[in-house]
Amino acid sequence: MKLLVGYDGSNVAKAAVELAKKRAMVWGAKIDVVNSMAQSRNLEYEEIRKAELNLEGEVHQILNSEKIPYNTNLLISDLEPGEDLVQFAEENKIDEVVIGIRKRSKVGKLMFGSTAQYVILNAPCPVVTIK
Repeated sequence: MKLLVGYDGSNVAKAAVELAKKRAMVWGAKIDVVNSMAQSRNLEYEEIRKAELNLEGEVHQILNSEKIPYNTNLLISDLEPGEDLVQFAEENKIDEVVIGIRKRSKVGKLMFGSTAQYVILNAPCPVVTIK
């Protein structure tokens, strides 16, 4: 079994990694932790490097203690993060996606979209959310 965790460094993302860890221990699953950064804005090298180090360090700290097989993936593309996660899930035959959700107002969702909403509606597999 393969799990995908959408990760952005937030507390809900860390909670998603913790939940995926529990599920992986029960099912003997492998975890892909994915952070997506949109290339549409001007990304600086330092910003990318910081995201990469945070992703590797924080995820390693959560998952390594249990010897769970995992990979960290920093995706930089023209796609929005939700589209990136769905595409990654399709290409890697992911069995389940785990994502953290934040409470947002209806206006906030309308103006800025919702990564979680996009993943929930378009993922090729079940999606588990945690807040």
